[in-house]
Amino acid sequence: MINAETIGSLGENESLKRTISRLNLATSALVGPGDDCAVISAPDGRFVVTTDTLIEGHDFRLDWSSAFDLGWKAVATNIADVAAMGAVPTSLVVAVAAPASTEIAWLEAFADGLRSACENLAPGCGVVGGDLASAEQIMISVTAHGDLQGREPVLRSGAKVGDIVAVAGTLGRAACGLALLASGNNDAINAYDDWVNVQRRPEPPIQAGVEAANAGATAMLDISDGLARDAARIAKASNVTIQINPSMLQGFEAVLELAGQAIEADPKTWVVGGGEDHSLLATFSPTATIPRNFKPIGTVIQAGDSAVLLGTQPLNELGWDSVRGA
Repeated sequence: MINAETIGSLGENESLKRTISRLNLATSALVGPGDDCAVISAPDGRFVVTTDTLIEGHDFRLDWSSAFDLGWKAVATNIADVAAMGAVPTSLVVAVAAPASTEIAWLEAFADGLRSACENLAPGCGVVGGDLASAEQIMISVTAHGDLQGREPVLRSGAKVGDIVAVAGTLGRAACGLALLASGNNDAINAYDDWVNVQRRPEPPIQAGVEAANAGATAMLDISDGLARDAARIAKASNVTIQINPSMLQGFEAVLELAGQAIEADPKTWVVGGGEDHSLLATFSPTATIPRNFKPIGTVIQAGDSAVLLGTQPLNELGWDSVRGA
């Protein structure tokens, strides 16, 4: 039996060579992988930048997600933040730390996930550099860049009283998928694999970020940690209260009802407190033409005792805390 090649047996240079050969080229790259730095064009004279880290055992489990899944997710989670600023994703830098015993096939599949996510979610965006190191567990760190194309960035702090609150993308599906995986109920996992796949390979509405910016969005962010927690972030940054209409969430809840019954869980909790759909939450002037990808779910009102209301009731900041891990 021939032993599988590992990143330890191949070494850094050969492992990187095999990985880089599987990536797509970013159209903004003047100099791509291979030198000490990449060189990226910035026609606007400005660019947005964000970074995120995924850690094995904290942010993902290898028995739940394949290497391809993790490559896809690493891209999706970062370019959603770029889109939330009203920018177009242009390039990524990816650093991976993994045990030396990790098979090179795993790293190649990870690179395939990076490439596929870029091609499907943000054509023209690509990995322009990064790093590979050895560690006791897998850690993935991504830095993403975006082009504002002459637009002003859409911040969290611009929501105004009277604005309409709207969401582009799904709510609760990734949280449902995570709950299904955690349940260990293989029948339910297989029956509702669409929701499991949203958890593994989220598909944020990247183009909707530009559409919102062009429509005059006053505030926007990526729903990574849950609707309740992320709506509160806009409310606090803008010194307002966000009032969500419960009836406008019923459609999001309805598609998850059967999965909830299968594992005895409440879809409302997933919709309000579940993260990782990486949808976009934005506020618009009541006179704005809201893009078709956005569904109104509430309004902005004067700041009160609670940052977010669900109907007339205070909504606790349910959702994921990346430091507490809950």
